[in-house]
Amino acid sequence: MIHSSKIFTPGIMLMSLGVVACTSPPQTGPNSLASETAQPGSAQCTLVENGFGPPGQVQIRVEEVVTGLEVPWGIAFLPNNGMLVTERLGRIRLVQNGKLRPQPIATVKVSDRGEGGLLGIATHPDFAKNRFFYIYFTASLPGKSVNRVERWRLSEDGQKATRDRIIVDNIPVARFHNGGRIRFGPDGMLYIGTGDARDPDLSQDVSSLAGKILRVTPEGQVPADNPFSDNPVYISGIRNTQGFDWINSSTLWVSDHGPSGELGRSGHDEVSVAQAGDNLGWPTVYRCESQSGLVPPTLTWHQALPPGGAAVYTGDAIPEWKGSFMVAGLRAEQLQRIVIDPKTGQLQHHEVYLQGQQGRLREAVMGPDGDLYITTSNCDGRGRCPAKRDKILRITR
Repeated sequence: MIHSSKIFTPGIMLMSLGVVACTSPPQTGPNSLASETAQPGSAQCTLVENGFGPPGQVQIRVEEVVTGLEVPWGIAFLPNNGMLVTERLGRIRLVQNGKLRPQPIATVKVSDRGEGGLLGIATHPDFAKNRFFYIYFTASLPGKSVNRVERWRLSEDGQKATRDRIIVDNIPVARFHNGGRIRFGPDGMLYIGTGDARDPDLSQDVSSLAGKILRVTPEGQVPADNPFSDNPVYISGIRNTQGFDWINSSTLWVSDHGPSGELGRSGHDEVSVAQAGDNLGWPTVYRCESQSGLVPPTLTWHQALPPGGAAVYTGDAIPEWKGSFMVAGLRAEQLQRIVIDPKTGQLQHHEVYLQGQQGRLREAVMGPDGDLYITTSNCDGRGRCPAKRDKILRITR
């Protein structure tokens, strides 16, 4: 049964952010913003100095799809109105006709220490014919752990799944910063977000799979048009991304976790605009700092958000959101709507929804029905785990 509630915050105008010269004095107040020029000719980087942004002004409805989940990390939609859901402890769950099947369709042996475990999931673009789906998880091997992407096949009746093959192996692992989001792009290639495995320098090393967005074929091969020859690395300089999506066939909007003590730095999670071969700068620069050859963020927050999943809103249910980058917030317990000019990469405005209403939010993904789906992550040891455990929510009008 679906339960719903309406969310609307009256009386506050939507904040619009234009280009502010770097010599202009910053605004002050509970949601203070300062724009800094990153480098000549580039879009400006906007720093949110206090808070996370103004309250959202668009009326929405939050529907409870299913409950009773244990740290749901990723959602992959099926052609028959179903969805596969990963639980970080290693279970792949099936939701069919709005109901969570009581038993997992498969259990993956994982190392779920810290931020590891069973993480992202994605279905093959031709799933209806081949029944393939992909998972990113922390594999527990004799004497070591690695992050790995595997391909699995769902049975015809949808009741079980079997392992098919390893797609990418030996992605560096650590207690924290394991990345884990996987998505198929508009080009039919598999994109894999990884973390720096608590070794920041690996993010700048294109021979390492850590701190990157990787791009491979559905068979795990390196595409001939990757930016580095015979190398799956597509974007580098990442700390720990859990969310990215495409605004067009060649441009990604990427959310990334900022530092939590490394090199004396903290906070400053960010959203960046990136293309093939770009370097997002970690750990060489952070905040709105810039350096030749590195891509500065479009938006960064002084306080820790940090971002979970993210999706470009492509549905019609909430037309005001069309083309917005929707980012789930974990510690900040909110959903960010971020509006970026797709031509210039310049932030236009952003606003905050669900502040403190659903707890920690992990996944954000568009469903085939045109609605945005998010998961809570309140049972991950960092939130307040309710009696109904974690949920999948649908955001609609």
